[in-house]
Amino acid sequence: MTAGGLGEELRALGVAPGQTLMVHSSMRSIGWVEGGAPSVVTALTGVLGPEGTLVVPVFTTANSDTSPWYRAATEGMSEEEARRFRDEMPPFDPATTPSTAMGAVAETVRLSPGAVRSAHPQTSYAAIGPLAGKLVSGHDLECHHGEDSPLARLYDIGGHVLLMGVGFDRCTVFHLAEYRYLHPHTPTRLYRCVVRDGDGRKWWEFTDVVLDDSDFAQLGADFAATGNVRRGMVGGAHCHFFPVRQAVDFAVDWMRRERKSAN
Repeated sequence: MTAGGLGEELRALGVAPGQTLMVHSSMRSIGWVEGGAPSVVTALTGVLGPEGTLVVPVFTTANSDTSPWYRAATEGMSEEEARRFRDEMPPFDPATTPSTAMGAVAETVRLSPGAVRSAHPQTSYAAIGPLAGKLVSGHDLECHHGEDSPLARLYDIGGHVLLMGVGFDRCTVFHLAEYRYLHPHTPTRLYRCVVRDGDGRKWWEFTDVVLDDSDFAQLGADFAATGNVRRGMVGGAHCHFFPVRQAVDFAVDWMRRERKSAN
């Protein structure tokens, strides 16, 4: 598969010039592409054109001691071993810290000339295109995915989401609904991560919404049943393409109904 062939399949799916598009992807699912992940990015930006903007999540987990990653990494350690482990955890630097488990396409976007990245030390986003700065600037360090994050800007702009070879359990825009469906009574928790500032390495603590993606797969299936999701293949990847606003608005109503009944 070539970048040109991918572009044709992206157009058939509904990706069009001028859109603002957030992509979650799996190169393993897409399969062999001549030129690898950079060719996938070339295909995406080529279809979006000079007026379009490409956005990807470039999250980091290895700098937090309140993350599932940390709990798994330190399981079985003594208190002293865990302390040394924390002391060696790398601080977040938006210019250099690689993403964790976001895939090769996301990392390629992050490293692309002209790409900009939001400053959140755990859930940053990278973007390329004329609206990139608007999307990633002002990402509050105490807000993962809420009103002061790129997701809310993506909603306001009227962006789209493309899931390339990944399921709705990876659909980050559903997290924006978690900030809205119980507002102002949304449950919160404490988060901690290590960052780099002018004085060197330090720990940053903040309180934010409890994030729970355990029901996103079912939420996504129910959203797809509304007819607002276009399905197709890009390379070897099964894809879902849909508007952000419809997805988030549906998720808000769905969570109010389904999460309340679950509790």
